Amino acid sequence: MTDHSSLPYRLNVGAVLFGPDGRVFVGKRIGVPDAWQLPQGGIDAGEDPREAVLRELLEEVGTGKAEVIGEHPCWLEYDLPPSLLGVAWGGKYRGQKQKWFALKFLGADEDIQLNAHEHPEFEDWKWVELAELPALAVAFKREIYEILARDFAVYAKL
Repeated sequence: MTDHSSLPYRLNVGAVLFGPDGRVFVGKRIGVPDAWQLPQGGIDAGEDPREAVLRELLEEVGTGKAEVIGEHPCWLEYDLPPSLLGVAWGGKYRGQKQKWFALKFLGADEDIQLNAHEHPEFEDWKWVELAELPALAVAFKREIYEILARDFAVYAKL
């Protein structure tokens, strides 16, 4: 078995998009049964993480009708499971190092357009309670979703 511990983490941003009632947006990954997740994506070279999260929201959710209302103070990391090591992202990374942002959705449900980008990430979406996130997450992202559910709870009340 190959040792992947020397591989770097991929820099990434994530969005916890809060709707008007305090619930959060989750998208169902295309072609992956029961894989619901928060919008996230890579940071381009030289890109500011705040700019990256708004770009990713536009690409994955199809709307820019949101404002950043908070930022997690730490970069959060996860390692890929063995089945994805050497496969995901061309085998160049062991996992992701993520900067997470809380965003307030300023639009209406009709503004969410999952097919707005040429390479859609999600095939369906829904609003869920923040506390539901860990149960929806794939196992290797569950710890991060637990941290977000705890640390971003204050934003669900805004």
